[in-house]
Amino acid sequence: MIEPFTLPFMSRALAEMALLALICGPVSVFVFARRLSFASDALTHTVFPGVVIGFLAGGLEGVFTGALIAAVLTAAVLTVLTRGGRVSDDAATAVVLTAMFSAGVVLVSRRSSYTADLTSFLFGRLLTVTPRQIAETAVLAVVVLVALLIGARALLFRTFDPAGAAAAGFRIGGLDLWLNLIVALVVVAAVRAVGTILVVALLIVPAAAARMVTDRPAAMAVIGTVLIAGAGYGGLLVSWTASLDHGIALTSASAVVLLLVVAYLLMIPARLLRTGGRRGRSPVPGRNSGHELVG
Repeated sequence: MIEPFTLPFMSRALAEMALLALICGPVSVFVFARRLSFASDALTHTVFPGVVIGFLAGGLEGVFTGALIAAVLTAAVLTVLTRGGRVSDDAATAVVLTAMFSAGVVLVSRRSSYTADLTSFLFGRLLTVTPRQIAETAVLAVVVLVALLIGARALLFRTFDPAGAAAAGFRIGGLDLWLNLIVALVVVAAVRAVGTILVVALLIVPAAAARMVTDRPAAMAVIGTVLIAGAGYGGLLVSWTASLDHGIALTSASAVVLLLVVAYLLMIPARLLRTGGRRGRSPVPGRNSGHELVG
């Protein structure tokens, strides 16, 4: 249970997953509550052209900067397009996703010399995380957590009562941009470890699973963080055991995501028991059901 993590590459992978758990757990609550699953998926794909351009400009060392610029640009564009309801969220997200991801594919297809290297950013290479990448993730984790602490109350207000937040003087467009930027930073932090295809699972599944057992955002954030950390440890261990003891090629990132999905499925009965227990029960005095999360 412990011996595999005495190896440097395993301990680095576990440290990376612990950092991702700290930020993906809380952020996934806002993604879930605001129904931003599609937007989060878009962000994981729109960083791809930034990854390609960064790789062209500075090799592997330039990937982080390229992905960061592309993610921030995407967050800003999505906020501007959807502000005021001029363009629907789905339409704006689909247009930005297809345009930027297609641009990345075009750039990759023009040169075959680095196609194999960039493929790892689609599917992730958790076991090849370097100390520098862990340090970059740690910096982004601090930025994300500070941004959440500063804007959590306003973001929750906007999530559950946008009209009330606007009447209270909050700038809805600014809050949307704030959350989009936070999600973008999380994507950049996670994309090299678990890949653009699997990172969306870290932003959706934890909160969806936590929602099965609680309605409170703070509790959902804690449960989501624990689930990611546990899945990170378990996924690495399962991948190690499958590869060495059974000769089964199982990537660590895929194992982590599969364990998260299993946790979600195991929590479904708890949700059924909770909803079943509420049937026929009179409303709790003083509780506003409109403030509960919508599953």
